[in-house]
Amino acid sequence: MEYFKTGKILGVEQRSLPASTYNIMRTLFHQCTQPCLFIPIRSMQYQAIVDDKEVAFVYAHRRSHIEFSWRHFQPQLRESLNDPVSYEFVYYDKQALETMQRIQSEFHKFTHQLYERSHELTPNDQLVTKNVTVLKPT
Repeated sequence: MEYFKTGKILGVEQRSLPASTYNIMRTLFHQCTQPCLFIPIRSMQYQAIVDDKEVAFVYAHRRSHIEFSWRHFQPQLRESLNDPVSYEFVYYDKQALETMQRIQSEFHKFTHQLYERSHELTPNDQLVTKNVTVLKPT
């Protein structure tokens, strides 16, 4: 079991995720056999941790600290499956504002790559998954 923690919330912003990214992320999550799915974003040295309620992002050099998360996805508000999905960008580190300028497009790229690979897996292969506990500040 891996443990991750957040710091104090520094800010919350409304954002939206392209429909294709959201749909593939949810498909990958539902295909995995564990409570969360890890998606490495190698080009930026981040890892996305997808669970049923949010996507948390950790930097490779601070692996136990969540820098920011995407949460409160609202797919029910869209009129079509092709419409973007709104969410809250919650950040716990001021570096997150700079990281967000690029990570959404990189996340899109890596979720699509993972999706393509998952369709090439044999029945004995599985997506990379782990048990995770997120520790929120008290």
